[in-house]
Amino acid sequence: MIARVRAGEAEAYAQLVRAHTGVALRAAVAFGAGAEAEDVVQSAFFKAYQSLGQFREGAEFRPWLLRIVVNETRNSLRSAGRARAVAGREAVLRGAEPVIPESADPAVAALAEERRTLLTAALDELSEEHRQVVTYRYLLEMDEAETARTLGWPRGTVKSRLNRALKKLEKKLGTGVGGGDVG
Repeated sequence: MIARVRAGEAEAYAQLVRAHTGVALRAAVAFGAGAEAEDVVQSAFFKAYQSLGQFREGAEFRPWLLRIVVNETRNSLRSAGRARAVAGREAVLRGAEPVIPESADPAVAALAEERRTLLTAALDELSEEHRQVVTYRYLLEMDEAETARTLGWPRGTVKSRLNRALKKLEKKLGTGVGGGDVG
């Protein structure tokens, strides 16, 4: 697909954009872009297109793109201010939730919302590295190898940081998060 884009085939890049927009938006929101997520993703796709000449032949596009999305999100946060971004992220996350069916138990829905809010707050308290590894691994549903490629870390580093991050989340939440069921 990248070769087709490099050859000037505009539709090939449009296919890449369509295939990766969802995960790019989730990454932008997860890393704090909030209401600016769509702008961040659009900018990331534009920068990715401009940088295709530097894209390593045979590499996976998704991890490369997500690194660009995360960098664009950081740039956006720096300019907008962290407090506003956190509030915006919570609003976008709530707005992105599926509508609860009328038949659903309101107590269950309220409990799920409370757990989501607590998890978001606990993630915000983690270090940047720990927040990144948890977000990529669980919220963006990447496997360990893809998380390592995206972050540019060895797999062993992903394992150890994920383990430490889950222990910190478990401590903050007072639950058995360490078993791998986050989210």
